[in-house]
Amino acid sequence: MDEAAIRRGLDSLAAQDPVLARELARIGYPAPRIRPRGFATLLRTIVGQQVSVAAAAAIWNRVEARIGAPPQPAVLLDLPEEDLRACGLSRQKIRYARSLAELVAAGSLDLGALPADDETAIAVLTRVQGIGRWSAEIYLMFAEGRPDIWPAGDLAVQEGLGRMLSLPARPTEREVRALGEGWRPHRSALALFTWHAYANPAL
Repeated sequence: MDEAAIRRGLDSLAAQDPVLARELARIGYPAPRIRPRGFATLLRTIVGQQVSVAAAAAIWNRVEARIGAPPQPAVLLDLPEEDLRACGLSRQKIRYARSLAELVAAGSLDLGALPADDETAIAVLTRVQGIGRWSAEIYLMFAEGRPDIWPAGDLAVQEGLGRMLSLPARPTEREVRALGEGWRPHRSALALFTWHAYANPAL
């Protein structure tokens, strides 16, 4: 999902939706969010769960200092738990990180060859302990650049969409998922736009 792909997707949707066209003209296009494909990006997703952005960055820096950059599954698996705890990882996150590393190291999870079908790819990724649907969707959007991912459970997507559509309350995940059906096959671009709208003080 580079800048050109985001613009194409949003322009296509705006041509059909005057509300989106109005908001796009008002706040502009979102910036791309591109991450490397592979183990390190998915591990960083685990590290960042349920902590602030600043805390996640600090923990990640310690993980890379201890394991190496980019981190490798075999190196992580060789480290004693106390070393990972010293980086700031909870016991639960260590369990999740080891689950990911074990699957990748064993070849059971090939992050370079995920299924082309999005739902099947999500099912494969969620075999990893600690990787739920949202984390899988975010990985597929940012690391694989898939154009039609719709993270309906994301609170910022819900809030941004609610503002854009002038809804009386933040829509639920089920409502957002249903609304998203009308925006195929450009839902990744729209998700980026809802985050952009949520963060933009003009709204």
